Amino acid sequence: MSLKDLEELTSNAKQIQDDLLKEILTLNANTEYLYRFLHGSSDKELFKKHVPVVSYDDVKPYIERIANGGEPSDVLSGKPITGFLLSSGTSGGKQKIFPINNKFFEDMTFIFALRSQIIFRHIKDVQEGKAITFLFVKPQPTTPSGFPVSNALTSILMSGYFKNRPSNRFTSPDEVTLCQENKQAMYCHLLCGLVQRDEVVSLAAAFASSLVGAITFLENYWKEMCSNIRSGHVSEWISDLSCRDSVSIILGGPNSELAELIEKECNKKSWKGIITRLWPSTKFIQTTVTGQSAQYIPILEFYSNKLPLISPSYVSSETMFGVNVNPLCKPEDVSYTFIPTMSYFEFLLADEGNNDEIVDLVNVKLGSYYEPLITNYSVELFIIYIYIYIFFFFSTLNNHFISIYVVIRLTQI
Repeated sequence: MSLKDLEELTSNAKQIQDDLLKEILTLNANTEYLYRFLHGSSDKELFKKHVPVVSYDDVKPYIERIANGGEPSDVLSGKPITGFLLSSGTSGGKQKIFPINNKFFEDMTFIFALRSQIIFRHIKDVQEGKAITFLFVKPQPTTPSGFPVSNALTSILMSGYFKNRPSNRFTSPDEVTLCQENKQAMYCHLLCGLVQRDEVVSLAAAFASSLVGAITFLENYWKEMCSNIRSGHVSEWISDLSCRDSVSIILGGPNSELAELIEKECNKKSWKGIITRLWPSTKFIQTTVTGQSAQYIPILEFYSNKLPLISPSYVSSETMFGVNVNPLCKPEDVSYTFIPTMSYFEFLLADEGNNDEIVDLVNVKLGSYYEPLITNYSVELFIIYIYIYIFFFFSTLNNHFISIYVVIRLTQI
């Protein structure tokens, strides 16, 4: 994936969106849900005329038939469903499940690669360095029909797309990332990061709260970690054997000099700039600092001596919207460029007296407010317009990049 590819995608957004909708409709034309509206047609105008705008609750019975009753995927999807994605619950106060297949993982892999290329373009000499990445998995329960259910991050980390990725730029071995006991994983993430401090060029987590939590954890456990580094042995309470063995290899034996250096910094009265003091080559922090996460900006700037805080992409359980093409902007100025291959996007005008006008992605007007409607391809809720109730200010970059500026956070669906 290159930035040239992004240029081509955004330059040809209308054709890509039309082609994507046709592909979705053709693939799913004979599903039980869609057939009753279109009778096997993949025509865009018929779709707009006959397929209703619905919310999650409208299709929940169909999802439950697959999850609980063991009915075939073609109730909702033209491709076999391989699992269910569990939403965070932030948009409606309760968690939801969405059917997924390999298209979801392919899209996430694409987004991750694209946002990395954007960061490499704006921040030099980070490709060869490593990131302390605070990633955690949760146990995956199964539905009565045997499908795994997990949040987006766990789904990705447990997939072959993560395990078979071409390179590992993380300070932590996969055994730590995949450890299901989160306290042990957090301890080992930090310990591995400290041992490899000279190679660290960034810190990353899905949400800013996770990074703040990691620093708080370090405040409580740095003395024990220094003892591990000095002795060359991992603490006995790290009972996950694969995790313990992999971290022991990274420790590589006693290192009193490093332990004393860490002790000197952590013993200081103030922890201002502790990130750059412990990891002096760090160039940026990658995490979500928009919406509700904006409250953590001051404390992260305190800990990092105001390193750049990069919000790389905008993702919800329903779809992946886009990426931040200006990663070094101030957190309050973050916008995201829509990626037209992720879902079929339409927008309900939210201005007063809008008359329920719905427009395509390329027909949004500057300065207007919209509610996004998603015909979701990546999680195979292909026939659903999902109200997300986010209001955006739309602008253009380089004449054809279509970007969104998040004005308020997610609210009740």
